[in-house]
Amino acid sequence: MKFDEIKQKIENYMREYGKTTAKKLYIGITNDVDRRLFGFHRVPRRDYWWIYLPADDAETARKVEKHFIEAGMQGGVGGGNNNSEIVYCYETSKETREN
Repeated sequence: MKFDEIKQKIENYMREYGKTTAKKLYIGITNDVDRRLFGFHRVPRRDYWWIYLPADDAETARKVEKHFIEAGMQGGVGGGNNNSEIVYCYETSKETREN
């Protein structure tokens, strides 16, 4: 997916579920959603707010990540690798791990 498509889908998903505070959300990139989102970050698979989307390439994924971090989401640029073409976003809580 292209930058604008991913950005719009995340923003629509946020609106649909009333996620109006970006600072309570985390954005990242990966090449393995199971390992990163559900493993490292410990995001529950069921009954929890999360989304992930495939980018056209790692450069696009990084651009999306940077955009949302600048908009106030938690996360950090510079992570991932050259194969990190999946953008993920989730709501932080006491159940999740961000670092």
